[in-house]
Amino acid sequence: MTEITPQNILRHELIGLNVRVTCTKNPAIKGARGTIIDETRNMLTLVDRGRKLMIPKNIVTFRFKLPSGVLVDVDGERLVARPENRLKTRVRRW
Repeated sequence: MTEITPQNILRHELIGLNVRVTCTKNPAIKGARGTIIDETRNMLTLVDRGRKLMIPKNIVTFRFKLPSGVLVDVDGERLVARPENRLKTRVRRW
């Protein structure tokens, strides 16, 4: 399997990555953090200290911590798709 990088994160599996919500339209979830345990078309499910949080993708900006230690900010709008379909799509340069 290829290593996750800032360039290929949109086409990679997100489950298992640490994430933090940096910017959102919903102040109740700003600063939420945890490890991704599930992903659907519109939601990421995080777990932090035994607490599950369901975060909608389309209204937030995520900060992912890659296994290499690099931090990457991603607009959640770019993640809205079924994981299996998102992995197949072509990504425009950003």
